[in-house]
Amino acid sequence: MRNVVAAVALAAAVSGALAGCSSGTQSSAPGSSSGSSSGAPTTGTSAPGSSGSNPATPPVQPPVSISEEKPVVPPNVTPVAKEKVDTTSLSDTYRDEVYVFGDGADIEVFGVGGGCKEARAEVSGQSADLVQITLVTITKQPPGMVCTQEIRQVPLTVRLAAPLGNRRLVLESREETG
Repeated sequence: MRNVVAAVALAAAVSGALAGCSSGTQSSAPGSSSGSSSGAPTTGTSAPGSSGSNPATPPVQPPVSISEEKPVVPPNVTPVAKEKVDTTSLSDTYRDEVYVFGDGADIEVFGVGGGCKEARAEVSGQSADLVQITLVTITKQPPGMVCTQEIRQVPLTVRLAAPLGNRRLVLESREETG
């Protein structure tokens, strides 16, 4: 009987620990297995109005989803040419694909999340020739909780002040503790 009580207590503790690490706030593309963003500034998408965004324009859901580690690209979405995207500072953990959609000012990139890690993208610089986007991974491990270590690609959308056009795009990454 004591073993049954201990097993039930252990199962409850593990279940609570795993529930505490799953944020459920990461943005995902329509049709993917993660929850969807309400469009408000949340983890998983860049905040509207940040770094050159137009605050009058509503945020957009990422149009590209990943199915079996392969992107599913809708017809109204255009991949950005690899020669226009500099990913030299990113580790192999990140995808090097970038997509443009809408009026050309909406950009989709892929961050890294999972377990107690959340992802967001920030437009960190814009000029007539160059756009810099930083992929941010935030680790939030509640005290006394155990986090799983799975990593998944998280589609993230940022809005530029003007369409990407012929500008080069530089992707960088940063880790934070939340």
